Amino acid sequence: METVLSSASGSISKLCSCTILLLFLLSCSTFTSTEAYDALDPTGNVTIKWDVISWTPDGYVAVVTIYNFQQYRHIQAPGWTLGWTWAKKEVIWSMMGAQTTEQGDCSKFKGNIPHCCKKDPTVVDLLPGTPYNQQIANCCKGGVINSWVQDPANAASSFQVSVGAAGTTNKTVRVPRNFTLRAPGPGYTCGPAKIVRPTKFVTPDKRRITQAMMTWNVTCTYSQFLAQKTPTCCVSLSSFYNDTIVSCPTCACGCQNNITEPGSCVSERSPYLASAVSGPGKSSNSPLLQCTSHMCPVRVHWHVKLNYKEYWRVKITITNFNYRMNYTQWNLVVQHPNFDNLTQLFSFNYKSLTPYAGLNDTAMLWGVKFYNDLLSEAGPLGNVQSELLFRKDAATFTFEKGWAFPRRIYFNGDNCVMPPPDAYPWLPNSGFRPVISLLKLVMTILASIVFLWACM
Repeated sequence: METVLSSASGSISKLCSCTILLLFLLSCSTFTSTEAYDALDPTGNVTIKWDVISWTPDGYVAVVTIYNFQQYRHIQAPGWTLGWTWAKKEVIWSMMGAQTTEQGDCSKFKGNIPHCCKKDPTVVDLLPGTPYNQQIANCCKGGVINSWVQDPANAASSFQVSVGAAGTTNKTVRVPRNFTLRAPGPGYTCGPAKIVRPTKFVTPDKRRITQAMMTWNVTCTYSQFLAQKTPTCCVSLSSFYNDTIVSCPTCACGCQNNITEPGSCVSERSPYLASAVSGPGKSSNSPLLQCTSHMCPVRVHWHVKLNYKEYWRVKITITNFNYRMNYTQWNLVVQHPNFDNLTQLFSFNYKSLTPYAGLNDTAMLWGVKFYNDLLSEAGPLGNVQSELLFRKDAATFTFEKGWAFPRRIYFNGDNCVMPPPDAYPWLPNSGFRPVISLLKLVMTILASIVFLWACM
């Protein structure tokens, strides 16, 4: 009996241990729920690199560079905001190419006053037109950083900072902590700074290589769930073979609610439209949307336009419903199985992303420079459009079951809300919609029951 009890108690203790371990693993997983992973850009991130280029009597001079290694997600106006917490009692004596938003309490300093004395400084980029004696390379863009694929030459932003009370050797310098990146709102989560191999610099004549005294990196990843509570775009569909236009899902990005949010949208026919657009709030970048059923700032419409013997054509239209927002350097990412047979593209740039080896089903589209790379605010000019010509592959091509429509669409890096698959336009010869078919089935069953009852 004692053996049985001891065996049972041992099993219970093992079970409890397993339960505790399982609960621990589950609790650990909850702490990482904000980590971002984008299947179409699995290695995309923003890397902040600090290069200590020289020592000073009480600290160092460093060049800080923000690299946008994301293929299609860029940092748009009003630009990035970088923050951190000093590990000791460091101060910023001076900066070039950027500035802190607050100076902080520098009352203990006599004579030379530091640029910033805050324990947790917040840094912003300088605006275009800054005097040359305050600039360095890759600075002064108003915080705007383009995506890596779209514009690699402008996919970085730099500034120089002179830090005091920080130590003057590799062993006495402490890396900052708690990095934050707002671009321009929340969305990015930054990891801890990691000391890496010092960066090497090549002189313009390429005959000499210099090296940083010390280098550390910070990696930040993006999560759309952290960036905003609601989606920012939606997709509508239509085709030449069906009169049905599948609109964006109702309330895809929010609902019109004049009780809790009065003035959240304005009708395009409203006599007060002009005053609402130019009224208070315009300078603060607060959105003003055109009243729609979906309430999304951006709608992407995919129209299957024509069917040829060996080709088929699609028209894409991007419409801006925000009266206070121009989208500069916009881009679109579309996932469709026929992009490996894309033959011609009109008035858009194209780049295959191929997130999976050997599978070319994802394309990045963006406007032609100085032509349609600006998506204007809502109104008559608030849209851009293009057409795509695909070659048919006899082994895979079909118009049935929604194959001609995209699987996923991103606008400026954010996943757009797609209509439900059962709402896609159907071929005329493919029968009625499932709902009608179900109704017909029910009517047939009821008719059969009535017939049998009458025969009895």
